[in-house]
Amino acid sequence: MSCECGKTCAPVDSPENACTSEDKAKCGCGPSKADTPPITGKNFTATRNACKLCAPLGACLAFRGIEGCLPFLHGSQGCATYIRRYMISHFREPMDIASSNFGEESVVFGGRGNLNEGLKHVIEGYKPEVIGIATTCLAETIGDDVGMYVKDFIKGNKDTISMPHLLHVSTPSYAGSHADGYQWAVRAIVDQLAVDGPNEKFIGIFPGMVSPADLRHLRDILSDFGMPFSIVPDYSDPLDGPVWGEYHKIPAGGTPVSEISKLGRASAVIELASTISEKQSAATLLDERFSTAAFRVGLPIGIRQSDAFFKVLEQITGESIPDHHESERGRLIDAYVDGHKYTFGKKVVIYGEEDYVVGLTAFCAEIGLKPVLCASGGKSGRLKSCIQDAAPELDPETEILEGIDFAEIEEAVTHLKPDLLIGNSKGFSLSRKTGTPLIRVGFPIHDRVSGSRTLHLGYKGAQRLFDTIVDKLMELKQDSNDIGYTYI
Repeated sequence: MSCECGKTCAPVDSPENACTSEDKAKCGCGPSKADTPPITGKNFTATRNACKLCAPLGACLAFRGIEGCLPFLHGSQGCATYIRRYMISHFREPMDIASSNFGEESVVFGGRGNLNEGLKHVIEGYKPEVIGIATTCLAETIGDDVGMYVKDFIKGNKDTISMPHLLHVSTPSYAGSHADGYQWAVRAIVDQLAVDGPNEKFIGIFPGMVSPADLRHLRDILSDFGMPFSIVPDYSDPLDGPVWGEYHKIPAGGTPVSEISKLGRASAVIELASTISEKQSAATLLDERFSTAAFRVGLPIGIRQSDAFFKVLEQITGESIPDHHESERGRLIDAYVDGHKYTFGKKVVIYGEEDYVVGLTAFCAEIGLKPVLCASGGKSGRLKSCIQDAAPELDPETEILEGIDFAEIEEAVTHLKPDLLIGNSKGFSLSRKTGTPLIRVGFPIHDRVSGSRTLHLGYKGAQRLFDTIVDKLMELKQDSNDIGYTYI
């Protein structure tokens, strides 16, 4: 079979007479469309907006919550820059993150040299008490054994360097989200610092990836029960502190290493999480290693979830809930009654970190909103069951989706036509495109200045969220009416 190039297209005995790839490109005698296998599977655009962030980001946040700690990324400089940008735009505070600064040579021969040099520089320049080392996708893909590198660094430099605590955690983004990275880091912190000893009357609490305002509120609640406690990690002061007269390389505040080390001797630990696995759980690790009494409660958002949290505190401490918290609860119920006519039956789409989605869905269901889609970029495999446990009254037709991105959320919003979106600032483009108002919660909130001060937890946090949602619904009713009600 001859063609325009004068050669034979079909297979021949003499290869020199057959069309080359260049000939086929010129004369079009390559395989026909009928000969080409069809492309199967769902088509995705590489630039779709993910409903999650990278795992090392969560680890850096956890490390920032340790007193005197400098986060350090083992990988490329771009990863550190990306994470600093997200942290600073949310918390509105400086955020230094060191990097081993991979180049081509590191990719080929490994990053041990870069890590060693980077650690020496930051120890000399920052004099940290702790360095928290998280790996990026690049370091994980080439197989760098960071644990071994750290041991060798300590062994080779302990006589010449005032050695800080060197903590390390594996955080490849292709294995999880920013929320996963945070939990992996918290477990690694506890794994590498907690030690055994005589039991102490002391509570450890792992709050999850919440706001500085939430951490301060948890501190107040725990103080009211009268038992010594430690929040691990606590970045409320480092990432929401007062104005400085001069720059601090490592901001003051955070959980002291001495408090983390005695978690193995605690009376009990509380983990505010629903969807994380046993392998991610710091509380489970303490239970298995030191037989520490471990309690897990979902993020206390709303009355039902907050009630569960307070009951655990009563059980551990033997103290009754203080009167002023009972009063907060009563005022919240009264507010629910006052605002129910505005919230009842309004459709809402909830998205974000899985534990937030569980807590927010339970809260929305109890105030009369109708969640029509609960979505997360996380892939724990537990989102649906945890939501059903936390909100048993939820409509069984509610869509609950894991591993989803904003392009898929947009498709759902188009046919579900919700009244509100509840989630982080990454959903703003969706809100603008569909004309659906957005209630900003979680992380990141980088198009408002309130990220650090957004309160979600406890009766007080539920009151703030309820007022924000009802006020927005009332505003929509005013704006959508030609008359413009002044009394609603």
